[in-house]
Amino acid sequence: MSEALRAALRERGGLLGYLARTSAPASAQAAEPQVEPGPAQLAASGPRTTGREADYELLLEMILEGSRLHYGQPHLVRPEDPDLALLLGDQLYALGLERLARLGDIEAVVELGDVISLVAQAHAASDPELADAVWEAGAIAIGWGPSDEYEQAKDLARGEDPRALECLEASARAGRS
Repeated sequence: MSEALRAALRERGGLLGYLARTSAPASAQAAEPQVEPGPAQLAASGPRTTGREADYELLLEMILEGSRLHYGQPHLVRPEDPDLALLLGDQLYALGLERLARLGDIEAVVELGDVISLVAQAHAASDPELADAVWEAGAIAIGWGPSDEYEQAKDLARGEDPRALECLEASARAGRS
């Protein structure tokens, strides 16, 4: 988990700041160690984000933690009440998207809207593997720009086509090269 996210939420104050302040440090959390960069780091390392890497990483960490709150797997903000988790997830989505809009990257706002809706659809279908693939391919599209292959993969995911997972993974691999 990004210490920048923890610091930004502490600075913001309110319930998010309190929970960021009182949660265990990332090193003490029981989550498995992250071997590869996550979606926020992937997007921030692309050519579209050059010169604003820290901004992109932070705003994507906000949106990703918002998503984790919605689906019961938060890394930093851990409220006891599931209804409160949904509200805080919405707040983190809004904070991240607000930061992105201030950067003027409307293309990335559209991509994140697609990511958020496709992740929700994948979780509704009890398919966390597809949700992870959506995040990775979406991060590549934000950092490198969307490809035709990625757009087709999103269409397959929207249509609940079983090929969606494979196509999203392929578009993420292709987008990095």
